[in-house]
Amino acid sequence: MILTVNHETVYRYEGSVAHSTQYLRLTPQSTEGQRVLEWKLELPSPAVSSSDAFGNICHVLTLDMPHREIRIRAMGIVETDDGERTSVSGGDPLPYLRSTALTAISPELAAFAEGFRKQPMTQEALLALAQGIEMAVEFSPGSTHVGSTAADAFAAGLGVCQDHTHIFLSCCRYLGVPARYVSGYVHSPGHASNHMATHAWAEAWLHDRWWSFDVVNRSRADENHLKLAVGMDYLDACPVRGVRRGGGGELMQADVRVMQSQTGTNEADQEQDISQQQQQQQQA
Repeated sequence: MILTVNHETVYRYEGSVAHSTQYLRLTPQSTEGQRVLEWKLELPSPAVSSSDAFGNICHVLTLDMPHREIRIRAMGIVETDDGERTSVSGGDPLPYLRSTALTAISPELAAFAEGFRKQPMTQEALLALAQGIEMAVEFSPGSTHVGSTAADAFAAGLGVCQDHTHIFLSCCRYLGVPARYVSGYVHSPGHASNHMATHAWAEAWLHDRWWSFDVVNRSRADENHLKLAVGMDYLDACPVRGVRRGGGGELMQADVRVMQSQTGTNEADQEQDISQQQQQQQQA
């Protein structure tokens, strides 16, 4: 499958921002199951490119002049292979047994995870875990925020793909299975997506490779998934994360279009247009 992506994020501020730094994990890599045919970033200023601790491509965008808006655009074409996603890349899996603040286990979550324990753990058990989480935690946009933990979302029974993934990671690590967070895009053919075109899923290490699990969709990741970055949790892999000095209140608007193309050009032959509009007010 050939997917074209057009992803624009705009930050607007109430006042003038004196300085800001944005960490961008918006560039996919050619790896198992996907090949990048074209990709570029349009930024207000040149950014420094590097590889982070998890092997992701990371661009650091620094704006030293006063500004009241930041506009970031990522676009490109990626070919994905048919079938379920597995991976052997990413180095030693054992560090992914470590818990983080966002994935810390609670007694309630531990009791839930015990219901899926197998000796040894299997793909089928982990898929059942993913399906159990989706049933226990209703997909509810706006019910959580970027600082919500796995335990918070599980207790509330509400969350978004980020929360479902954090809960899965928390349970896997508790059960002794290394697991990592994946950020990226998803193409939903034939119907409107019940989540955003920007998406999150998980990879769990069993035997000799990473196996992917899309908790929200109660399935494995496949040719409709385009991987951007991996990490211990959302904070390590989120597409855009930044800090600033000044500016007051912030308004963020994002628009994402993921389309399937038959030709590998920016003109999509098969229309599948998923738009994302988000507006978020917060105080600096």
